[in-house]
Amino acid sequence: MGKDYYKILGIQTSANEDEIKKAYRKMALKYHPDKNKDPSAEEKFKEIAEAYDVLSDPKKRAVYDQYGEEGLKTGGGPSGGSGNTFHYTFHGDPHATFASFFGGSNPFDIFFSTNADTNDNDDPFSAFSRFSFSGINGIHRRHQESLHTRRRIQDPPIIHELKVSLEEIYHGSTKRMKITRRRLNADGRTMRTEDKILNIVIKRGWKEGTKITFPKEGDVTPDNIPADIIFILKYKPHSHFKRDGTNVIYTANISLKEALCGCTVNIPTIDGRVIPLPCSDIIKPGTVKRLRGEGLPFSKAPFQRGDLIVEFKIRFPDRIAPQTRLLLKQHLPCS
Repeated sequence: MGKDYYKILGIQTSANEDEIKKAYRKMALKYHPDKNKDPSAEEKFKEIAEAYDVLSDPKKRAVYDQYGEEGLKTGGGPSGGSGNTFHYTFHGDPHATFASFFGGSNPFDIFFSTNADTNDNDDPFSAFSRFSFSGINGIHRRHQESLHTRRRIQDPPIIHELKVSLEEIYHGSTKRMKITRRRLNADGRTMRTEDKILNIVIKRGWKEGTKITFPKEGDVTPDNIPADIIFILKYKPHSHFKRDGTNVIYTANISLKEALCGCTVNIPTIDGRVIPLPCSDIIKPGTVKRLRGEGLPFSKAPFQRGDLIVEFKIRFPDRIAPQTRLLLKQHLPCS
């Protein structure tokens, strides 16, 4: 059984947008760790934020209603005609959700009096009953002024791995990535869900770990600064080559006979060519040969390239005939 987000917020499955917001407001203020000192409050506060994050988004809510928490997080529902599946992961920072909802990280200065007694009433606004109407109006004015002067907080960056092949690093490429995000409607209050295609230009010779940032392409709400979306380059494993900076390493398999008597090894390159490599000397374990300029481009000088380094793996026979063994004893040096 997965999490019951409706139960966490204390609402019915038929709850509308306003009811979801009211429930989050009430529960978040009740279990905020700055107010609630119960050891379990922090975890409860996080569950409340995750429940609100899902149920306040029509697309996430629709997938959750149909497939539950497991389907939502493991790709139970289609995300459109592209054939991809919808995967959801909570960003993990309930305080960011709280700050985005209230327009700041600490609304308690407004909602609670420092002289008010702490009580266990479920209604976080019950402290208002202690104030006169003039006091409430004063709080309201200070609240409005605070909303106008408070600095908005930018959401934490959203980070994705972007896997690329050595061929894409060699030639350069462009990848198209679809993101789903929330945008404000024209009224400045309500939101919609939309998809956007981000074009990521992979430049020749880029290193693993390179970051490509799309500023402020995350969700937009009335109170937040949208998160930056960051893609971090990660190499896909290659069937022939390993990367070492701008150099690439290829392991050539040769027999013991070829290692001792000489051979020509055909070496593949990243751009699809084959280079014959004559080996007339004895190939010993650890022997390395270098093909200059056949590696990857330098990121800052794409017309210069590293080297293709050839390492050798020598295949020894499982057995040899007695006559051959005798000949080897007679003719091979002892040292």
